[in-house]
Amino acid sequence: MNSVRILQIQVVFPAFRSFLRSSSTYSHNTSIDQNGSSARISRFSKELASGPGLDDFIITSLETEELNLDSQNKLNSDEKKSKKTPYPRLPEWLKTKIPVGTNFARIKNDLRGLNLHTVCEEARCPNIGDCWGGGEHNTATATIMLMGDECTRGCRFCSVKTNKTPKPLDQNEPENVAHAISKWGLDYVVLTSVDRDDLSGGGSEHFAKTVRLLKKKAPHILVECLTGDFQGNLDCVAKVATSGLDVYAHNIETVENLTSHVRDRRATFRQSLNVLEHAKKVKPSLITKTSIMLGVGETDEEVLDAMKELRKISVDCVTLGQYMRPTKRHMKVHEYIAPEKFDYWAKIGNDLGFLYTASGPLVRSSYKAGEFYIGNILRSKQSSSSNLT
Repeated sequence: MNSVRILQIQVVFPAFRSFLRSSSTYSHNTSIDQNGSSARISRFSKELASGPGLDDFIITSLETEELNLDSQNKLNSDEKKSKKTPYPRLPEWLKTKIPVGTNFARIKNDLRGLNLHTVCEEARCPNIGDCWGGGEHNTATATIMLMGDECTRGCRFCSVKTNKTPKPLDQNEPENVAHAISKWGLDYVVLTSVDRDDLSGGGSEHFAKTVRLLKKKAPHILVECLTGDFQGNLDCVAKVATSGLDVYAHNIETVENLTSHVRDRRATFRQSLNVLEHAKKVKPSLITKTSIMLGVGETDEEVLDAMKELRKISVDCVTLGQYMRPTKRHMKVHEYIAPEKFDYWAKIGNDLGFLYTASGPLVRSSYKAGEFYIGNILRSKQSSSSNLT
């Protein structure tokens, strides 16, 4: 015997009601107008024949399952779209205390009075309290940002304001900076700047003048200059390198493969290497230094390659720290690197022959620069004394 397939019938009410209303309208019209009844009936019959049939109001059980599945898939898809990609929470080792202290307050007040800027504030550095206050070794460090607080470039990691046409240089800034720093009781100062591609020479003369005045007023202070790439103009690099500073720093920021993603398009990995190499070339006794951010998507192999490239051009010092997103408008953190991994890179740096490698989650290019630098010098002297005895 043939089996009988039982279909689940569902009446689609809106369509069926529409059909009934259509039929009712025709019946009403034919009863009113007898003269045109024959034509209307004929037209109605044709439309009825070409209209929906019983099958159009029936859905099989299989079709019902398919509709339910489609609806569920759409619901799941909508839920996925509505849920934001989970963002990694800030680990405990990256949380810092609110900056306080007498030295911190004094430096901040002087900066306001002389209309000076620091990268510590502009870049929202988490270590500002330790550096300005002197930290555990009482070695106070500050990083002054020259040439205003508006940069002509727009790197995806940096919170410094961007402007194609920043304000003109403050011609009194070199004197004001030298005066302020000489009375702060600092042991080590880092002079950095925004990129000023709008200026002839990129502001290199402004940099050099500040160093000369500072060394004249306070020759005991160690001076590090953290410069931009001056658009690859090596004459500008030489001008700063021979100004009397102690350390020439320029940051490669990230590995070569991620440079175009992380930095402004006008900056390149190779151009940065040329800057560091030329600074050492014009003054061989100069200490050169750079910094790498981790947690932006780099691989271990890429970091190692970058460090090897730096040693090829005799870069003396390297710092490695965790990238921390300044605001939601900036590049996202790809990964929070564990402290143990930073210890690993410190060992690699030492094995490669860097004069010192500062590696840690909160390390920045100028983080506790005085402590790292002076500590290394003291260790070197102690080592030399031991060898002599």
